[in-house]
Amino acid sequence: MDSVMVAAVQLSSGVDSANNVKDAIALVNEAADRGATHIQLPEYFNYLGPAKGFGDVAESIPGPITAQMSDVASSRKVTLHIGSLLEISPTPGKFFNTSVVINSTGHIVATYRKIHLFDVDIPGAVAQRESDFITPGRDLVMVNVDGVRLGLSVCFDIRFPEMYRELARSGADVLAIPAAFNAVTGRAHWEILIRSRAIENHAFVVAAAQVGTTDEGIATFGHSLIIDPWGEILAESTSGGPDVITAVLDLHEVTKRRQQIAVMDYRRPDLYNQAVHVVED
Repeated sequence: MDSVMVAAVQLSSGVDSANNVKDAIALVNEAADRGATHIQLPEYFNYLGPAKGFGDVAESIPGPITAQMSDVASSRKVTLHIGSLLEISPTPGKFFNTSVVINSTGHIVATYRKIHLFDVDIPGAVAQRESDFITPGRDLVMVNVDGVRLGLSVCFDIRFPEMYRELARSGADVLAIPAAFNAVTGRAHWEILIRSRAIENHAFVVAAAQVGTTDEGIATFGHSLIIDPWGEILAESTSGGPDVITAVLDLHEVTKRRQQIAVMDYRRPDLYNQAVHVVED
């Protein structure tokens, strides 16, 4: 595949799962109507609310919601990337935060369970422990879906660049970062981190985000982004509510940039695992 039109769907999800899914499908259809063939939803797309409600919406994969979204993908003949939803885990009282990729024939082709969990305490600004109710995944996942080599991640993963380097080394030319990024850290870090992951790996980044304030009073940042391998912004949402942004990705651009600045070839992994030589003044 030489190029692909991608869409990032921005949502303002709440506690009503059925309504959230309905809203998401409407925007997926809008994206498809605009010509997008690869469509990404944000993190926690069908439920963004208190942890006490997780048990009511968590499901196995495949399950009712993935079946519903598979029907949408096949009927519109699009790749549909569910940014994440809550998956039942074997640990009582805990769940997986799971990303699901559905191909254009409606088949689930990849799942990724969020590895890095949002445990943050910034006094007077942000205090949250995702690990209290989410079990972390253990596998990095890259999938070749409908001609796109897609590296999977979710939200807080963005702060761990070594993860994206491994995805790029495995062949990913598009990095997925669906998110429900906190507004406080988002204002300071969101765009910088997204563009950094694109630049250092010479990969496209698609980052669909949640926007608005949850029932718990947590404000999410929005500003969904699509970035090219040179770090240029191809599309950005400036809406304070649900939105669809699109861009055409020329996949040859990845090879071109990786040849111009061959960071993959210049790596020195033989040195990275040794102890750092610390010099005291």
